[in-house]
Amino acid sequence: MNMPVTPAFPEAAAVDFDAATDLDTLYGLLDQVQMKNGWAKPTPSIYPEPKQPFVPAHWRYADAHAALHVAGGLVATEWAERRNLIMANPIPGNDYATVRTLVGAYQMVKGGETARSHRHTPNAMRVVLDAAPRTFTIVDGKKIPMLPGDVLLTPNWGYHGHANESSEDAYWIDVLDAPLVQHLGPMFFNVHPDGIEKTDIVDQQSPMRFAHAEYKPRLLASPEVAPGVRSLVLGPAQLTTFDRVVIHLAGSAAWTCRRNTANLIFNVIEGSGVSTIGDRTFHWQRGDMFAVPSWIDHSHVASEDALLLRVSDEPLMRMLGWFRSA
Repeated sequence: MNMPVTPAFPEAAAVDFDAATDLDTLYGLLDQVQMKNGWAKPTPSIYPEPKQPFVPAHWRYADAHAALHVAGGLVATEWAERRNLIMANPIPGNDYATVRTLVGAYQMVKGGETARSHRHTPNAMRVVLDAAPRTFTIVDGKKIPMLPGDVLLTPNWGYHGHANESSEDAYWIDVLDAPLVQHLGPMFFNVHPDGIEKTDIVDQQSPMRFAHAEYKPRLLASPEVAPGVRSLVLGPAQLTTFDRVVIHLAGSAAWTCRRNTANLIFNVIEGSGVSTIGDRTFHWQRGDMFAVPSWIDHSHVASEDALLLRVSDEPLMRMLGWFRSA
C-alpha cells in the first residue's frame, strides 16, 4: 500500500521576513541573505536590443611605429613577454580589449632578435606590415615566413615564437580573442622549455599562412559585392572564435554596412580612405587599425585603391545563434 508523502518544508528563514511591512524593509532583509529582488532591478538584465559600452576608435600606424622604435631601445625581449602596444578601446575602466571579444596590438621584433616561444588558450592572428625576408613566426616546430601583407594564424595552445633573422626591424599587428577567454575564464599560459623553439624547418606552404602574393590576385578576380567592392574569406584554415575577410575598395568606391551583432576590427593593408562609424569619422591609411563595436552602422570610402582586413567574432555569434543584422 502506497503511503502518502509528507511534503518537506525548508528550515526556518535566517531572518524574519514576516516583519517586513514595506518594500524598503524587505529589500534590507534580502541584502542580509545576499539576495536581490527580480522585480525592481536598478539595471535591467534583459533589454530590447544590444547595449554597447565600446566606442568606435582609430589608431595610426605612424604613432605605433614611432613608439615601438623608441621602445626597441628601452624594452628587451629577455624580460618583456612581447614588445607590443595594446589598442585598448577608450572607455572608462578598460585597459585591454579593443572590442568586447577581441584585442588588437602592434608588435615589433628588431633585426637579429627573437621573442621566446610560449603557448596560451587564446587564438591569435598576425597581419604583417613591414618585414624583410628571413623574418619568421615559429609555430609548433616550423618557421613560417612573414612578409608584408601576409596574414598568419596561431590556433590556441600551439607553441609560437618569433625570429627576425634579417637586419631590419619587423612590425605587425596581432589580434587575439583573449578578452573573450578572460571573460569566460579558461585562461592558461606557459613558456617553451627551450625559450625560443629550435628548428631549421621552413614551411612556405603552411595552411596557417595566407600570403599576400597569393590572396590579393584571388581577391581582385572575385565578383563585386557592391560597386567597386570585392571581398574574400581567407581559408580554408579557420579559428573557432573569429574570422578574417580581405576587402578591396577601388578608388572612390563607397561601401555601406548594416549594423550587426559581430564585433569588428579593421586593419589597413594598403591604401587610404575615410570611415564613418556611428557618429564618428576617421581618416585612415596603410597600417592603421580601427574598431567597429557591434550594433553600429558603418560606411567606408576609399581615397585610393585600398585593401582592408576585417576581423570579426561573427563565427562565434553564428555558432551560438546570436548573429543578427538590422
